[in-house]
Amino acid sequence: MKLWEEKNKNRNKKIDEFIVGNDREYDLILAKHDCDASIAHAKMLGQVNIITKNESKKLIKILNEIKIDIKKGEFKIENDFEDMHSKIEFLLIQKLGALGKKIHTARSRNDQVLVSIQLYIKQELKLIKKDVFTLFNKLIILAEKYKSSIFPGYTHMQIAMPSSFGLWFSAYAEILIDDIIMINNALSISDQNPLGSAAGYGTSFPIDRNSTTKNLGFSDLKYNSLAAQLSRGKIEKQVATAIGSLASSLSKLCMDISLYMGQDFNFISFPESFTTGSSIMPHKKNPDIFELIRGKCNLLQGLSNQISLLTNNLPSGYHREMQLTKGPLIESINDIKSCLELLIISINKIQIKKNIIDDPKYDYLFTVDTLNKWVENGMPFRDAYNKMKLEIKNKKYQPNKKLTHTHIGSIGNLKLESIKLKMEKHFK
Repeated sequence: MKLWEEKNKNRNKKIDEFIVGNDREYDLILAKHDCDASIAHAKMLGQVNIITKNESKKLIKILNEIKIDIKKGEFKIENDFEDMHSKIEFLLIQKLGALGKKIHTARSRNDQVLVSIQLYIKQELKLIKKDVFTLFNKLIILAEKYKSSIFPGYTHMQIAMPSSFGLWFSAYAEILIDDIIMINNALSISDQNPLGSAAGYGTSFPIDRNSTTKNLGFSDLKYNSLAAQLSRGKIEKQVATAIGSLASSLSKLCMDISLYMGQDFNFISFPESFTTGSSIMPHKKNPDIFELIRGKCNLLQGLSNQISLLTNNLPSGYHREMQLTKGPLIESINDIKSCLELLIISINKIQIKKNIIDDPKYDYLFTVDTLNKWVENGMPFRDAYNKMKLEIKNKKYQPNKKLTHTHIGSIGNLKLESIKLKMEKHFK
């Protein structure tokens, strides 16, 4: 069944399959939101007397029944139907007769899919925000627990200066705040009701768009009907940018974890249930979880560019390739949620090695602490720097690793309370 096609018209099956693509699969995820939008639309049609109040109630009753079937997993979109819109309208007509045909008054599939996608985005971004906040809190707890556990910091992959696990954990906690800000931006752009824009050129029916905006929980609406259509692709790109920002943070964290688990570093470990083995090397404990999160998150960072390439040269109005943004968007949301879930589960199991800096290869880790002490005693910094450089060259430098306890004062001053307040400001 196609909402736009004459009955009994023969069509080429391959063309139909190509045009529909995977839409039915993704529409099963969006169908609940399409019902919510239809309920708000039916309620509004009754309020403005385009249909009667009684007709509105009947439509809403059946739409709520369809929502129950969706929740139970009993809602199907068979190959006879082009998409969720055609299946839901078919069910309304099947159960209500001619009344079911009235649901499409004053709207188009264009604004239907827009509002469904935006409702889905709002729902999912809020869930992602909660998971980011959970991961943030776990990192803050670990930062407090290990704020005095020293390990070597690296620059250019070279031994640099003393760091602490507290500094490391809280660093990743704080950059998650930047990702929350990006998610908030995407939420704000998605939080504008497009329903009522129809095919992009509005409708002559006296609809009340403020009513659907309120009933669907949007904070505002897209006032210009064509602007609503122009937002298709742009909204997905903003969501992709936010997901890409978060993915960058998670990928880098997993890179550190994978590196620090290696025998050459040996800073951290995880229980065997969080690692995998080798088919021929019995000594191996591989960080497959973190490598896969790293890989998935690296791919997610390309989504924004993918959507740009798909939509950036399209003129105003609707074009069918906009349909192709639906799959990558849904898949990316599912991927980032699964990556967050696994990190939340695994990060609590991290095991921190003790006495890491006792290894002689970290002797030069304390050169800056030593020359800073000389500067504190009155030596000009450049003279202290050159003196240290000469001692290293002549192999006369004798590290005093007790100086680390002086350095803990700076690397242990993590400002955790300030970081938590900063997160509270942006997590609303």
